[in-house]
Amino acid sequence: MTRIVVTGAAGFIGSNIIKGLNARGITDIIAVDDLTQGDKFRNIADLQITDYIDADVFYDDYAGGDFGQVEAIFHEGACSDTMELNGKYMMQNNFATSVKLYQACQRRGARLLYASSAATYGGSDTFREDPAFEHPLNVYGYSKLLFDQRMRRECGNEFQRAFAGKTMQVVGFRYFNVYGPREQHKGRMASVAFHQFNQFAAEGKVKLFGEYGGYQPGAQLRDFVFIDDVVAVNLWFLDHPGISGIFNLGTGRAQPFNDVASSTVNALRALEGLADLPLDQLVAQGLLAYVPFPDALRGKYQCYTQADLSALRAAGCDHVFADVQTGVAKYVQWLAQHN
Repeated sequence: MTRIVVTGAAGFIGSNIIKGLNARGITDIIAVDDLTQGDKFRNIADLQITDYIDADVFYDDYAGGDFGQVEAIFHEGACSDTMELNGKYMMQNNFATSVKLYQACQRRGARLLYASSAATYGGSDTFREDPAFEHPLNVYGYSKLLFDQRMRRECGNEFQRAFAGKTMQVVGFRYFNVYGPREQHKGRMASVAFHQFNQFAAEGKVKLFGEYGGYQPGAQLRDFVFIDDVVAVNLWFLDHPGISGIFNLGTGRAQPFNDVASSTVNALRALEGLADLPLDQLVAQGLLAYVPFPDALRGKYQCYTQADLSALRAAGCDHVFADVQTGVAKYVQWLAQHN
């Protein structure tokens, strides 16, 4: 039976990967996490795993030969708070630990599929997996970029091969704006759709930033990707062990925050048997409101992101990604059932 390790197993993406593996009948899964934030247990309570190992002990124990033969490790464990300012903590947690895990994987013959981030691009206006466009704006983005750079050196300049020499499959996924079930523990770092669902329940309206950066109110653009699509691409690479590299994982389709807001409100209206309303009517009826752009974010805010999927498509992955309207509708239905 295939044995899989998932780090960050009780987190947002990690728990959804376990759900996806379970759907394939894979249950020999070692879940690795830190449950200091105890309510994260809810993310894995309905999933099938073989064992749970605390993150403080797993990395050394695995490097020392524990846990038997592991086919692949989905490494989702990291500090994902982009507002974290403790650089020493960030580099230890996101870079040094990942290097240790990579080295152990090479010694023990396990494939490594790991979470990178679109934060590696930072202030760039081009989102292609190329050093020329990698300009992180915070230490989180830098910690992710530094590990990507390390993998490029370790795995060779082409970094599009596996099982060449001593190199097993290594894949880094640059996640864009992921949203969907099992993110409720993330607090301020949860997705826009999550916060808007709860804001509408509390206030009867959702709020977006007003005009900024040359964009009209709510018209700033991001690449919003539904968690089911993130899982599908991760599992596609599990099925293709001969492909390595660093790949963007977004939809390749930038959509405005207005689309997220209108999709959230209309999905909630649909649950009440009410018809969809266009954006202008949502605004006119006070269901969507704009607030002044906060001074604290000026000069630090990305008004546009859109994943370049050329490398992903060239690798042979032709997965079709949900648009915001489809993904948010599914998510709102899930939230309504779990609140």
